[in-house]
Amino acid sequence: MRWLKKDRLTAVSALRRVRAPAAPETAAEDFNEQRDRLAEMVGATIERNRFGKYLRVRRWLPEPEPCENPEALGLVLRPPPEMPDLADPERWLFLDTETTGLAGGTGTCAFMVGLAWWERGGLTIEQLFLRDYDEEHAVLFALAERMEERRVLVTYNGKSFDWPLLETRFRLTRQIEAGPPRAHMDLLHPARQLWRLQLGTARLAEIERLVLGIERGPDILSDLIPQMYFDYLRGGSPEPLVPVFHHNQRDLAGLAALTGHVARLVDAPEQAEPLEQYGLSRLLERRGERARARRVYEMAIEAGLPRVLGLAARRRLARLARRDGEHGVAHSLWQELAVESDDSSFADEPAERKQTLETILEACEQLAIHYEHRERDREEAVRWARHAQEMLHEATGVERRFRERWNERLGRRLERLGREERANGLSLGA
Repeated sequence: MRWLKKDRLTAVSALRRVRAPAAPETAAEDFNEQRDRLAEMVGATIERNRFGKYLRVRRWLPEPEPCENPEALGLVLRPPPEMPDLADPERWLFLDTETTGLAGGTGTCAFMVGLAWWERGGLTIEQLFLRDYDEEHAVLFALAERMEERRVLVTYNGKSFDWPLLETRFRLTRQIEAGPPRAHMDLLHPARQLWRLQLGTARLAEIERLVLGIERGPDILSDLIPQMYFDYLRGGSPEPLVPVFHHNQRDLAGLAALTGHVARLVDAPEQAEPLEQYGLSRLLERRGERARARRVYEMAIEAGLPRVLGLAARRRLARLARRDGEHGVAHSLWQELAVESDDSSFADEPAERKQTLETILEACEQLAIHYEHRERDREEAVRWARHAQEMLHEATGVERRFRERWNERLGRRLERLGREERANGLSLGA
């Protein structure tokens, strides 16, 4: 928590303007001059509403073009099905903030609210900027007006950070109300499922570069942005803030491009890479789209996945087939997975080794269940349960709790099978 305390102290210290030795009139003139310089540097206009003035930057980009298949996003983002604006991408509002701290809380404010929306075949970007803290109400009022026009919010980690922060700032004004968005599509969660296995990260800039092929060029670290704003408030040069405007614009354009890309993947999964297909199938499964999930799992398996993920994909596919009542399909998949036990070359990484072993143990268990309840072949059911016990006994590098849990699970099954056979006057044999 030390970094959090330091972040709050930095924010509080920024409220104290560094006093120049010059007369108050001269200091005010210098600060106003800095404001005018910043507006000129970023091509901004000074806007006014009933709460005061603020700085606004607006520009139009010919790309990314509007999303062509917005309904596909509903399969992985789960907006309310009755939401009519979802079908119209021009009713969406992309949002990304730059704030005085990354920890959130009532002491943090958004000094820049970046907005974007599709119109005229391209993307309009609008940035609302606080030249000082007394302009916050004006910016929040302008944001509330934009949200009345476009009620579907699209963010990247906005459900956890941007929107809760803005909601807090709205409440603190006690004058400005902004109703919650009718639908909030946060792209961070599907991005994690689709690309973290492949890239090892879910940072928007890395996804832009490695997935979308967008090169940002020189950029600044997000961690440095709050201090740049504090330096400006203390009377520093506005020049370091120019890259902050560019950074925010790139985030908004990247978010819009990512939204269209995710929609295309959902609409045409055959065009995705195997790891993307695996992540997409998991997303579809979690949203209850079982038929689509099964189809995409099959695509990923056929396209070729790393061994551990290939096992995991077949395991999930077998579970879905079982839920859909396709016991023959499920049985074949469980048998394929159980055969993997003949290959002792488990993964080198402990986590992957554990995942592989658990997949094989579940396959053996499901085969035991199949033969016990569907085939009424208790001898074969016992054979598979014991085979799983042997696999568990021979496995190395497995944590004790994992081993105990599976031993108990398999032991209960064998005990029940034994009781049933004894009740029928049979013997389990050796």
